[in-house]
Amino acid sequence: MSAINEIFDLGFPWQTLDPFLFCVYHKDDYPKANGQFGPAASLSGRNIGQDFQMVNGWNMYHGDRIPGFPAHPHRGFETITVVNEGLVDHADSLGAAGRYGGGDTQWMTAGKGVQHSEMFPLLNTEQDNPLVLFQIWINLPARNKMVEPHFAMLWNEQIPLVECPDEQGNITTVKVIAGEFNGQQAPKPPPESWAAESNHHVAVWNIKMPANATFELPATAADVNRIVYFYRGDQVQLESQVMSEKQGAHLVSDQAVVIRSGELPCELLLLQGKPIAEPVVQYGPFVMNTEQEIHQAFADYRKDQFGGWPWPDADQVHKDAEGRFAKHADGRLETK
Repeated sequence: MSAINEIFDLGFPWQTLDPFLFCVYHKDDYPKANGQFGPAASLSGRNIGQDFQMVNGWNMYHGDRIPGFPAHPHRGFETITVVNEGLVDHADSLGAAGRYGGGDTQWMTAGKGVQHSEMFPLLNTEQDNPLVLFQIWINLPARNKMVEPHFAMLWNEQIPLVECPDEQGNITTVKVIAGEFNGQQAPKPPPESWAAESNHHVAVWNIKMPANATFELPATAADVNRIVYFYRGDQVQLESQVMSEKQGAHLVSDQAVVIRSGELPCELLLLQGKPIAEPVVQYGPFVMNTEQEIHQAFADYRKDQFGGWPWPDADQVHKDAEGRFAKHADGRLETK
């Protein structure tokens, strides 16, 4: 019996399965910075405020001076922002803030409602400023949709990186952002997350393989949704099937599958989890279980903007930051 249910082409956003709602891969080759956290390049010809056209290999997204996503609301789910290269500046309606990147992950529980901004400050005025990140949305069960907002920082130094040599000595690495792999446990997600319970088998793994390597993806529990996304390289072989770059594979969770890389190094993202199996009603940044709850989310946001916006700019960047940090709503400060 094949371990592969189907292979499919990746769209934008990438296709996901319950408990995941959304996944996008951002790779922006930003130029030198202009000294004001934006690109030292003309923005002429871009659809500023809605720039997703990859002109010259990069986007401004919803930013007009600094690339990124100015203040916007969420309710009813969680965001997982995995930054492989570059930096993200976080600010939110609770007064929390942070700067993270270079392998860090931020895991934010929107819960009953929060506004936040995610800006991509360009700091290097002498060299290019590449950015590579994943934005992943994972749902919350009905019982947790209205919990207090919260975010956790999973610093690069704390995230396990597991080496898996094959018989030829080629070493595949698995970065364990969520879940457990080969006895290595990821940092704890937020306490109300679907991923906080081990019997939900939630995993987020970034898999990097050298050329001509072999790696066995181990089986997990039955009835778990599991997708592997191939986002960088030439081709990989899953069992007897060939998968090209920008394709994904929906896998049978309780069967192991052997992956073989092609002539180039390759990178894959794995998302898996036990489905929540509840109704999903989504309207933009709100994900609830009923239409009535969506209407209530809009009413609540109109009433108090989920706490308002305590920052001077909607596209807030932390101009005086030195290095990576996270300031939590309770005043707790983490620095790296």
